[in-house]
Amino acid sequence: MTTAPLSLEHLIRPSSLKNGKPPVLFMLHGYGSNEEDLFSFAPELPEELCIISVRAPYPLQPFGNAWYAIHFDADQGKWSDDAQAIKSREKIIGFIDEACATYHLNEENITLLGFSQGTILSYAVALSYPEKIRNVIALSGYINEKIISLEHGEKKLSHLNVYASHGSVDQVIPVEWAQKIPDFLKKLNIPHTYEEFPTGHGVAPQNFYSFKKWLEDKI
Repeated sequence: MTTAPLSLEHLIRPSSLKNGKPPVLFMLHGYGSNEEDLFSFAPELPEELCIISVRAPYPLQPFGNAWYAIHFDADQGKWSDDAQAIKSREKIIGFIDEACATYHLNEENITLLGFSQGTILSYAVALSYPEKIRNVIALSGYINEKIISLEHGEKKLSHLNVYASHGSVDQVIPVEWAQKIPDFLKKLNIPHTYEEFPTGHGVAPQNFYSFKKWLEDKI
């Protein structure tokens, strides 16, 4: 189901709940993809969730979108445009507020599900605005500290829950980058699960069923 004109293009699967404000899961796709990609998971996820799959704001040629530019010809390998990533972080948090108001969703029960670049943004949003996010499902990504605002002040991180997974033979984002995630989250006292699967840069069936079960226990 396509939607009302909010600040970011998106697809939505309404919740099965008839009363009250339903919990919501926002999907953030990877570099060069679009909102239809992760939305294919929607029919298999809990019916009480409202699922909103968001299109990244920067179009790529010849197709697809990105949350921020990656310069593949940079001197030191891939170079991420962190300033653009921070802009996307702010666009996402603004969109979440818009969507919760427009679709009458439970702003106290928000889950982010990201893949690859969408995972990097999911961490940035959740760790910069922990009061707004409850759960993060972080697939095939890593934490980029340069795009996170950790000036928490009174913000509490302990109510966040993170499920992170990675392919042990991922050729796009090295598994070593993901293996740093548990220590980072542990230092912040954020409850988390980290798993690796014998796959490349993708989501294996056993990975899907594992995060689905984790999610069912958290919503």
